[in-house]
Amino acid sequence: MQTNNKMAVAPVGKLIWQMSIPPLISMFLQYSYNLIDSAFVARLSENALTAVSLSFPITTLMNAASIWIGVGVNVLIAGYLGQKKQDEANTTVTHGLLLAFGVGALLNLLSFLIMKPYFRAFTNNEEIYQLSIAYMGVCSFMQIPNMVHIAIQKMIQATGNMIAPMWFQIAGVVVNFVFDPILIFGIGIFPAMGIRGAAVATVAGYLLSMILAFALLLDKKQKVQIKIKGFHLQKQMIRRIFAFGLPSFIMNALSSFMVTFVNLFLVAYSDTAIAFFGAYFKVQQLIVMTVNGLIQGCLPVMRFNYGAGSSERLHSAFRYGTALVTGMMILGTLAVILFPAQILGLFTASEAMRSFGISAMRIMATSYLFCGLSTMISTYFQATEKVGSSMAIQLCRQLLFLVPSLWCLDKLFHLNGIWLAFPVAETGTLLVALIMMAWYHRKKS
Repeated sequence: MQTNNKMAVAPVGKLIWQMSIPPLISMFLQYSYNLIDSAFVARLSENALTAVSLSFPITTLMNAASIWIGVGVNVLIAGYLGQKKQDEANTTVTHGLLLAFGVGALLNLLSFLIMKPYFRAFTNNEEIYQLSIAYMGVCSFMQIPNMVHIAIQKMIQATGNMIAPMWFQIAGVVVNFVFDPILIFGIGIFPAMGIRGAAVATVAGYLLSMILAFALLLDKKQKVQIKIKGFHLQKQMIRRIFAFGLPSFIMNALSSFMVTFVNLFLVAYSDTAIAFFGAYFKVQQLIVMTVNGLIQGCLPVMRFNYGAGSSERLHSAFRYGTALVTGMMILGTLAVILFPAQILGLFTASEAMRSFGISAMRIMATSYLFCGLSTMISTYFQATEKVGSSMAIQLCRQLLFLVPSLWCLDKLFHLNGIWLAFPVAETGTLLVALIMMAWYHRKKS
């Protein structure tokens, strides 16, 4: 049977680029928020940078929850549209918005309840504690606009429109970038708000993204609309939204727990070590998650051709995607290895931070290539309906291998051991991924 679906007939390389550029840009923008905040906050003091670093696991967990609802809604809407069930797709839009507002408000409240004991667990420095409370006390309000704009982004992407959602994200990043220095240091009519100014700029960026996202969703030209007439809550639909988005939540939430766990080791050394790791991890996330945007573009291509029974195009997409990911990870590794001092300069690093930070960045950057290859294998398993194998690779990376590596290498090499744990864990994860891939192909043949 002949088909003109581009997923089946377009050149694989061109197709992957078309599918990857929008999510790549989207991921870059998503992870630029915290990096921008940290870069400007660091100009206040190292203690302020430490406060933002300590807040990072909380904001990461909040982002993971936003992605949970967003991905669940995306998968459900795409399925309904494929089945030509427009009413069900519109019903999912309304459910998604209600969940985004409701869960966002709940997480906002939970953030207020946990932040004081959480920050007390990581610092005895009263200034850092107060700065952390000041920053997170405002940032907690980002959750509703963040959750709503990501939910709408995924709704629109489910209709095949990958470009429009980029623009309301770009607008939010621009607002954050412009107002960070204005509100932190006080320029013109705006008073100097210090670390609270960084948080206000972040919330303002997300708020603008949410408003623009709503405006886009309300456009009558959209392929999905908010259903109001005849709408009623459906428990089964809510369960399906949570179920479909759960794997994405787990994978993103692992980063939050991992940073928290690393901070538990670093707190034994110094506040400077915590500040450094928070700054470095934002750089790493910007690199790794931008590349993950490319991988997201490979996933639907591999998934479609697996479903169509076209193993040749499936493996071609995997090979082409792996080559691109490897190339981008090499560039990211070289950037960090060659310019660690300049990168630390973005965060106004002190001499104490530079004394160990430059070598630490070079050590941890060696893990990027292993990370890219194992993530591509994980994505291949996801595309071929082996979700358990895909999640096992992610668990190895951020939990099963990293935690014992941190414990052992910290005992052996102290602070340097913590940095070494990352390439060690990534190497182990890649070996497991390769063994799983070889076993899968041997079983299939």
